[in-house]
Amino acid sequence: MTFIKSWEDFEKAAEKLYLANPMKVRYTMKYRHTDGALVLKFTDDAVCLQYKTEVQQDMKKIDRFMINLMRHMVSSDK
Repeated sequence: MTFIKSWEDFEKAAEKLYLANPMKVRYTMKYRHTDGALVLKFTDDAVCLQYKTEVQQDMKKIDRFMINLMRHMVSSDK
């Protein structure tokens, strides 16, 4: 599994993956204290997207992205 380097590329790919099949996609967020890194992983068992960051400022971007995904999840529009 490889990591996507750019946050923008990861965000677009993860949202596209979710919108393609929302019932199959799952994600994990893991903080690795030894590296001081946050790792995000989106998968639908066929495609696996990963993003890793050590930058504190990326937390705001990640937070906005998760809020956007939650809106998709609770939306009645398909």
